[in-house]
Amino acid sequence: MQTPSRASTLRQIPRSVWVLGCVSLLMDVSSEIIHSLLPMFMMASLGASAAAIGLIEGIAEATALIVKVFSGALSDYLGNRKWLAVAGYGLGALSKPLFAIAPTIGIVATARVMDRVGKGVRGAPRDALVADVTPPHLRGAAFGLRQSLDTVGAFLGPLLAVVIMLAWADDFRLAFWLAVIPGALAVVLLALGIDEPARQPGAKRVNPIRRESIRQLGADYWWVVAVGAVFALARFSEAFLVLRAMGSGVPVALVPLVMVAMNVVYSISAYPLGKLADTASHIRLLVIGLAILCASDIVLAHAVHWSVLLAGVALWGLHMGMTQGLLATMVSHAAPAHLRGTAFGMFNLSSGLVTLASSVIAGALWDRLGAAATFYAGAAFCVITIVLLMASPARRIAIRR
Repeated sequence: MQTPSRASTLRQIPRSVWVLGCVSLLMDVSSEIIHSLLPMFMMASLGASAAAIGLIEGIAEATALIVKVFSGALSDYLGNRKWLAVAGYGLGALSKPLFAIAPTIGIVATARVMDRVGKGVRGAPRDALVADVTPPHLRGAAFGLRQSLDTVGAFLGPLLAVVIMLAWADDFRLAFWLAVIPGALAVVLLALGIDEPARQPGAKRVNPIRRESIRQLGADYWWVVAVGAVFALARFSEAFLVLRAMGSGVPVALVPLVMVAMNVVYSISAYPLGKLADTASHIRLLVIGLAILCASDIVLAHAVHWSVLLAGVALWGLHMGMTQGLLATMVSHAAPAHLRGTAFGMFNLSSGLVTLASSVIAGALWDRLGAAATFYAGAAFCVITIVLLMASPARRIAIRR
């Protein structure tokens, strides 16, 4: 049996996945204009410490992932994923003006949490919708494609931030105002561009988080959740990449190029590596991804010159391309169709709580021992995670699907 070409695989991916990818692209342009500048804005303009930035980032990201549990379960219960996703993207768009007017860290934190709540509301229903409309043998490619388009926005955003900062003399607030535009466009495209698959006639609404439903998720699914949680411990917020760039002597206006570099690599690698997850060993891909992250941490710990910094950031982007679509594919295969929203939500709840802990630890190490200690700690957690993966019983869902 011949393997389909890259072009034929792309043609088989449903139109709704492409639309969801473009929506993610627009919202990421909006969000990343802000996020690539926000650590500098908080530290340089509002006087925040690295520990405070780490705490805010950890709380914000954990909030998004906790909210996914409830939005995912609600999408399973209602049998409607699209309009929950629209609501989440809408909340994210509404948060953007708050960054532009924020006079204190408290307002920034409020806007950041509001933005991440929006991400939480949309995340699980969107991922479940990708799985709903995509045949099982194409899910790795579909998740990789959506992630790749999402990440195009993630590098266009910082690139636009650099242009704005150079053109308007480091005007943070103007950049934040301009970020409102692509966010609004994302909401309109999602509302008008997707027709959700109809709910099966006669299907009953069942509480997806009751005990009987949770039992249906099965041991394979909970093993994937455990893997995702341990993996999150090895990866802290990317805000620390921006702070590392600030400490390497890069001019303020050019610091967002760090995120551009990371996301270019992420975007280029996400689709082919996601497609690889449809045929290759999941355990092997996870171990390789962790090894790449470990190498990135070690390089970043020694990044005293911009060229070394870019090498570490590129490795970080490559590990993201290898692992993010892979983890989503593993969840989609392990969970029953009628519980996919709940499954993605619980997976991300677990990862979010660990992300909060890892970001707080990273910020504390940065303030007390310096930047290098933060990245050495990340490398150590990578090694521990690899050992745990290799030592654990390799369940069927994690080996090959």
